[in-house]
Amino acid sequence: MDLNTITDVRDARRAEPWRPGDAWLGGGTYLFSEPQPHLRRLVDLGRMGWEPLTRHPDGSLEIAATCTITQLSRFGRRLLDAPAAPLFEQCCRAFLASFKIWNTATVGGNLCNALPAGPMISPAAALDGSCLLRAQDGSTREVKVAEFIRGAGLKDLAEGELLRSVTLPGRALECRTAFRQASLYGLGRSGALVIGALAPVDGSLAVTVTATTRPFRFWFPLPPTRAGLRSAIDAAVRDEDWFDDIHGLPEWRRHMGLRLAEEVRRELTRDRGKDDR
Repeated sequence: MDLNTITDVRDARRAEPWRPGDAWLGGGTYLFSEPQPHLRRLVDLGRMGWEPLTRHPDGSLEIAATCTITQLSRFGRRLLDAPAAPLFEQCCRAFLASFKIWNTATVGGNLCNALPAGPMISPAAALDGSCLLRAQDGSTREVKVAEFIRGAGLKDLAEGELLRSVTLPGRALECRTAFRQASLYGLGRSGALVIGALAPVDGSLAVTVTATTRPFRFWFPLPPTRAGLRSAIDAAVRDEDWFDDIHGLPEWRRHMGLRLAEEVRRELTRDRGKDDR
């Protein structure tokens, strides 16, 4: 779509004051998908030269905001030697987009859109990721992905602030994961998406429920019972947090969210003899 209100596109490497009507341009798949009448200038991140994916000595994985879906998928399938590696491809497939979108859309853009069905929000929150945010004055701050997304379309991002990268801790990448997704139809947007991550050392279990208004991550020092998991989810996820749109009614989303969470729990704890009551 043509953005007929845009009067200028500038390179993000050039230091210029941020002004009303500016927007960061990463892949642009969202910006160019619908009218943006409030925008006047795009600040292009395409030449920043950020390494898409970096494995640090401590085992953590830093994903640049400009990393594309294709780059993340390829890295998870071919290069990442970690138990959680399959999760990246599973979540990329939840994108249900053409190869053209995969080659252009970015991880950072998906997070900053903060849509309930954002498939990059799911692994980033499930693996306890942290966002590195950079302000116009060069100062930085970190915020957990699960807290960065505040609601449907809402994120913890100040005017002119930039999402630089998302870092996943090494301990999370060593977890055994389980993935479940539900849609109303075969190639539909996620109506419920649940990820479990079982730590190999201490046996703790994290269950993350997404495709809700914001991600909900539940951490248990020991795997909970079926009743304990259900109780934790019902206590934290309010009725209004089960998103309501054409892709699923809140009642159906809650039913599927609880069902998929139990499937994830059982898959990851079946060898531990956990009480299912």
